[in-house]
This record gives sequence, C-alpha cells and structure tokens, in this order.
Amino acid sequence: MAIDNHPSGPSPITVCLAGALSLAVAMGIGRFAFTPMLPLMIQGGQLDVAAGGWLAAANYAGYLLGAMTASRMGWPAPRLAAVALLLTAGLTAAMALPGPTWLWLVLRLAAGISSAWAFVGTSVWCLGALSRLQRPSWGSGLYAGVGAGIALAGLFCLAGAAAGVSAPALWLMLAVLALVLLVPVAPVLRSLGLASPVAAPAVSGKAPARTTGLVVCYGVLGFGYILPATFLPVLARSVVEDPRLFGLAWPLFGLTAALSTFMAGWWMRRASRLQVWAASHLLMGIGVLLPGLWLSGLTVALSALLVGGTFMIITMAGLQEIRARAIGDPTVLVGRMTAAFALGQIAGPIASSLLLRVPAFAANGLNLALQAGAVALLLSAAWLWRQTHQPVLEKEISHAR
Repeated sequence: MAIDNHPSGPSPITVCLAGALSLAVAMGIGRFAFTPMLPLMIQGGQLDVAAGGWLAAANYAGYLLGAMTASRMGWPAPRLAAVALLLTAGLTAAMALPGPTWLWLVLRLAAGISSAWAFVGTSVWCLGALSRLQRPSWGSGLYAGVGAGIALAGLFCLAGAAAGVSAPALWLMLAVLALVLLVPVAPVLRSLGLASPVAAPAVSGKAPARTTGLVVCYGVLGFGYILPATFLPVLARSVVEDPRLFGLAWPLFGLTAALSTFMAGWWMRRASRLQVWAASHLLMGIGVLLPGLWLSGLTVALSALLVGGTFMIITMAGLQEIRARAIGDPTVLVGRMTAAFALGQIAGPIASSLLLRVPAFAANGLNLALQAGAVALLLSAAWLWRQTHQPVLEKEISHAR
C-alpha cells in the first residue's frame, strides 16, 4: 500500500523489505556466508583453519576500506547499493574458482569492500525513504535483514552439505541465491532513482571528552564477536560430525541476531544505553568464553545464542550513545567507532591464525584466542557499567543534546 503523500512510490513495507533483502545479500552472503562455508572448504582440503583466519581478516580489511570510501564514490545511494550488490553476487560466484589461496584473499578483500558499500548505500536510501514516509522506527526491520541473511545462508549451506554438494558448487549456488533475493529490490531502487545521494564527509563538531573509552569498547566488540562469528561452525563440526547438526550453529546465530533488533528498542526504553551495552558485553563475553573452556554441542549452541543475540544490540546502543555525546555533527565520532570495530574484527582472525602457527600453541590456539576475546569483553563490560554511575557523563550527554 502506498501512502497518501507518495501515491506512486513504494509503500513503507516495500521499502523496508527491499532494504532488509539488500542487507541479507550484502552481509548474510557477501560477508558471512564464508563462515558456514569454511568447514566445508576445510573438509574438501581447500583450506586449513589458519588460512581461513587470514581469508576472514582480508574480508574485514576490505570492509574497513569500503566503509572509508563509500561516501567518496560520488554515486547516489541507490546506485552505490545496486553496483555493490551485483559485485557481491559476482564475487561470491568467483569463490568457486580453484585456489591458490592468494586469489581467495583478493576475492574476500573485494567482497568486504562491496559489502560495506552495499551496507552504507542501503542504510542511506532505506532510512531516508522511511523517514520521508514517516516510518523512521521501521529501521529495526531493515537491520533485521543482517541476521535473516546470516540464518538463510547458513540453512542453505546446511542443506547443501547434507546433500553432499561440493564447496565450489555451493559458492555458485549462493551467488544465484543472491541474485534471486535482489529481484524484488531492483524496482524499488529504480523508483528511487537519484534521489538519495551519499553525503560527502561533513565538517565535524567538537568531540567531547571521555569518549575514548567508548571507542575502545566498541573495538573490543569487533575483536570479541568475530571469533565465534568466524569459527562457530568449525567448532561445532569438531564435536558433531553430522553436518545436519553442526551446521545449525550458524543459522541459530543469525536467527537470534535478527530477533534481537526488535528486542533492542524495547530494552533501551527500560534501561540506559550504557546499561544495555554493559549487560550485552557481559553476555557476549560468556558466550565467547564457553566453547574456549569446554567444547561441546551445548556450549556451541549457547555461544551462538549469546553472541548472536547481543552483537546487533551492542551496535545499536553503542552508535546511539556516541551520537548522543557528540557536540554538533557526530560524523567523526561515528567514524572512529566504525574504524575501531573494523580494526578489532581484523585483529581477531589474525590473532587466532598467528597462535595456530606457533608450535607451542598450535593445538590450543583458537581456544586461547576465544579466551582472550572473552576477557576483553568482560573487562569492557565492567568499565561500561562503572560509567553508568558517573553523573558527569549524564551532564555531558544532556549538554550534547
């Protein structure tokens, strides 16, 4: 249904669904389909766990580069999203090519760039359209597309593995799935045309004091969550051989992430953003720690629930908190948060790969990396909780508003 002010344009629900499908392709397939594919590639002898860590790090480095360059492309947001989503499908198909590993590194780097462009472009055009249609609160539905895409890609890979489909064939099938999901998105992007330009970098306002700790905590999120986000299916496969069972870890992660976006708004109406952020770091830290201390089907499932159910909540709470503290334009502060997050998620796979290469730690390198990530999350949770009792911060936030 179309709204009165725009009878010929897409309805709010059409815009929201198109945005969610775009993020499902950009993030669920472009970035995170590699996670359920990794154990299948290892099983097929194409990779080992250490090489998988480097491929993951290349993707996250590409995401950082894409986030830094999206606004400099000079394209309207719908065009940026459309080009990036088509690139995502093509790069997914290219993963079916046989190695060497350096080729996959280049492909994962490029996929990270295109995913970031798609995420930025989609966020701009979709949130802008929802605001014009007087439905800004529907943004949680847009970001539910991230978790929904993770769950869909995970179930798709699960079904393929159960049917005995090879990893290269599954990469090709994922590319086709991406194109199918983009079919209903295309008319919405065409209807928007050039109406939603990606804003050029703005002059930032003054950065208030005492925000460095928040930026560091957001970087800890990137380091802590990315290890289970990369290796959960690998961990599950080490305790459950049946792909119909170990493959459920990643869809469970995505499903809880999708549902958490709707819960986040309810939670933040009943507690401060810092309290929500601190509690989420605590829960995520427990989820990261469990399989590093005791690896079983139960701990892997609990890790998927706790990490998947909190990482989008932390994203929303953290970015809202830093925007509230900004004096003037929050662009620089949000940029610092995004860069810290990206650097953290680059550091996670690199740390695990380096530990796995050291003979003394090779048998336990991944567990040590998980434990380090958990400790960082738990310490940051304690720091954030202390800040909820700092009245000066409340004064600063009020002044920023």
